[in-house]
Amino acid sequence: MDIVWMVIIGLLAGVLAKAIMPGERGEPKGCLMTTLLGIGGSLLVGLLMKVFFASDGRGGFLPTLTGATIGAILLIAIFRKFWTSERKA
Repeated sequence: MDIVWMVIIGLLAGVLAKAIMPGERGEPKGCLMTTLLGIGGSLLVGLLMKVFFASDGRGGFLPTLTGATIGAILLIAIFRKFWTSERKA
């Protein structure tokens, strides 16, 4: 059941992150990419919380969603940096 919740939180976090940072023309989009960014953001923030704060990351729905959204925004920013530099080269 944890995997189902991770996908649901990832989807919501990805949608929120894409709403905050909508995207540019020529950038990959779609439900799958949005979900993967959200899940990746959730894993990224969970790892950082575990390493720096020795936290298990179980703070409830809203803190988890917030952390996953921040992580997804970071992943979008990193993705865009490499996507635009790769496209220009």
